[in-house]
Amino acid sequence: MPGRLVRSQTAVRVAELLGSREGRRHLGNYGWTQGMPVVMTQPEESLDDVMGLVSVHKRPVLVAMLEKQTEELKFLHISEPSPVLEVVPASAPRSTIKDLFAQAEHSGMAAFRVKYWQYSAVAHAVPHFDANAPGHRYAAQESGSSL
Repeated sequence: MPGRLVRSQTAVRVAELLGSREGRRHLGNYGWTQGMPVVMTQPEESLDDVMGLVSVHKRPVLVAMLEKQTEELKFLHISEPSPVLEVVPASAPRSTIKDLFAQAEHSGMAAFRVKYWQYSAVAHAVPHFDANAPGHRYAAQESGSSL
């Protein structure tokens, strides 16, 4: 229908998190800044396709993904490709964004490059935000959020 905005569950969850003071503080601790682009993804999307969307912004971005099995909202902070980084081999053609999340979560960060980038970039895994953790409960209750 014209005029209707279709929002994925990932987009809804990101909006809820960014709508809470504690959520913004948590993401800010890992590189998010006000106005930073957030690219929404599905786990099986092609890494090349997702990084094509990242490239449009020409600046660091957050990539958000909802893990299907656990419903956990996950984030990667993606740097711009940079000539100061060691150039790593391009990711395999069938790599998915879920693969990059797994690689970054394993060690906290991952240098990577997609086929059409001359330089490598870095993906930093953002730890999970738990609204029920001590110190987060009050903010979640205050905003009425059910994160």
